[in-house]
Amino acid sequence: MSKHKAEVIFGIHAIESALRRNPEQVLQLWVQAGRHDKRMQTILGLAGTHGVSVESCSRDVLQKKSFDQKHQGVVARIRIDKKSQPDLKYILARPELLLLVLDGVQDPHNLGACLRSADASGVDAVIVSKNRSPGLTAVVRNVASGAAETTPFIQVSNLARALQQLKDNDVWIVGAAGEAATSLYDSTASNRLAIVMGSEGEGLRRLTREACDELIYIPMQGQVESLNVSVATGVCLFEYRRKLAAGNAT
Repeated sequence: MSKHKAEVIFGIHAIESALRRNPEQVLQLWVQAGRHDKRMQTILGLAGTHGVSVESCSRDVLQKKSFDQKHQGVVARIRIDKKSQPDLKYILARPELLLLVLDGVQDPHNLGACLRSADASGVDAVIVSKNRSPGLTAVVRNVASGAAETTPFIQVSNLARALQQLKDNDVWIVGAAGEAATSLYDSTASNRLAIVMGSEGEGLRRLTREACDELIYIPMQGQVESLNVSVATGVCLFEYRRKLAAGNAT
């Protein structure tokens, strides 16, 4: 069985990131005929530099190739190395860490948005369960706007076991839960920290919750009871980054 498989990705940011970071994996590029704007010229220039085949297509053809998603006039076929996943043990060897663990975030738009926030906040890796995550699908890559190519993405068979591995390597695990007693703003950051976010509907599962060293909640000032998981993820990541930058770490 081949170690490689081909997938379709779409969107300006996702494809530009793939061409810049992993051009050898871009097998074919389809662009909307008649489009000559600056962003498209950048894509075509990168494709030309790396010898990627380019074909002009109608918008309708691109719509079919992108499964009726928002393609922004560009679609690509890329080669995925099944063994290219980062090794968690090498990431854990770093002296300082900020990890994002997603427990059952299955909506691809939410996962893509979480990856985008993870990249923006300098997360060292995003960890998900193989069975409770869509993986890096074309929609996820598009929503992530290039972050899927820059942020280490680790799928594990057993999330509880992975959390124990983090604890065994002196990583402090903080879980976000609405019923927690400690506010996000009162929590102390750690130089080796994992933030765990639950699923869109159920939140953290019991075993995941029990694996956390601390549970925190996001104080809400308005009338809504909760935030979308991707929004909550961004709030938590940047607040802990602020704490670390201010020297409020243990």
